[in-house]
Amino acid sequence: MRIGLWRIVIVHNLLYDDPKRSGKVPNLLLHRLFSNARYSLWIDAKLELVVDPYQILERFLWRKNVSFAISRHYRRFDEFVEAETNKAAGKFDNVSIDYQVEFYKKEGLIPYSTAKHPITSDVPEGCVVVREHIPISNLFACLWFNEVDRFTPRDQISFAIVRNKIVSKTNWTVNMFLDCERRNFVVQVIFMFCFFRFSKIYALIMERKR
Repeated sequence: MRIGLWRIVIVHNLLYDDPKRSGKVPNLLLHRLFSNARYSLWIDAKLELVVDPYQILERFLWRKNVSFAISRHYRRFDEFVEAETNKAAGKFDNVSIDYQVEFYKKEGLIPYSTAKHPITSDVPEGCVVVREHIPISNLFACLWFNEVDRFTPRDQISFAIVRNKIVSKTNWTVNMFLDCERRNFVVQVIFMFCFFRFSKIYALIMERKR
């Protein structure tokens, strides 16, 4: 099925009963769902793309010479503050979040500070993910998904530990662009109806030439 230039792909046999966790499959594992895709652009259901996708690739990947880009959180930079905020908002049960955070502390995760520069934040705003599907960015996405699978689906808590481990052993990095830059190419959509379990996905799929 198509809508304009977009081909609609329906994913069956979801792994989890929890819709939050199920949503992380297309969010983080697009390279597994679309194995011939060279690039992908994930956009949450609440957002609408308003610019040419190629402009996004040029601005956030090609211009920075990176393979993974995600906006930083507009307010929070520290993953421990993010965890406490999730608990206060009832995003997940507190015991599970505390267990995850304590595990990461033992793995060497420390609070964010300016001493971590050039890293600008430990907390992403995961509603937009821009990726080139190459082995290192695919590895990062898989390892990030593993954390969502074994701990909580609150992926903002697990982002920094995975990124730090890869960055410490390679020259790979993530472009964490400002949230105000994100607002230049997506806008929030007000729906006249409610939805609970599924999100829409805009994906830019450029097939590799064979």
